[in-house]
Amino acid sequence: MKTVKNPVNVTESLIRILKAGSCSSRSGKSTLTYHIGCSAESDIHFRVYTNTGSGYFSREWLALNTILELLAKVGKSFTSFNLQPLFRGKSVNTPAFLLAVLVEEGLVKPSEKKRCYELAEPSAFMDKIKPLIDSKTSLSDDDKPQKAMKKKASSDKKSSPKPEQDSPK
Repeated sequence: MKTVKNPVNVTESLIRILKAGSCSSRSGKSTLTYHIGCSAESDIHFRVYTNTGSGYFSREWLALNTILELLAKVGKSFTSFNLQPLFRGKSVNTPAFLLAVLVEEGLVKPSEKKRCYELAEPSAFMDKIKPLIDSKTSLSDDDKPQKAMKKKASSDKKSSPKPEQDSPK
């Protein structure tokens, strides 16, 4: 767990890391590792943790509620620029990196407008995160993202040869 300040720097709380994930940046030039965590009150938080590229970013935790409230005020479609108020005085890469994480987690989806996004229904995300909160999962900062075992298993089935059947005599 990490001690962090909330976006308005009023109180400090402990963040328990529930998930380490990875995704491509929106440009596709680097891979991001991110953490999803929760406070003692079960408030969900996100942060970008590493970047394989050279772009600077902030490792600051942000509450999901704060992110969603901001995006709801923006309107139907938005870009990473609309996340900039969450990172005043921080690297300009961080909003775009956070957007990539939100897309990866299914909280945001591409809009019909070119280069724009819109909020997605959060229920599928919440269905995956709630068991992690309830199970008291607590990862360390340096835990690696889990590989998608289901994807690998299904691709293995496709590539494995079918067993030969005896032909009737």
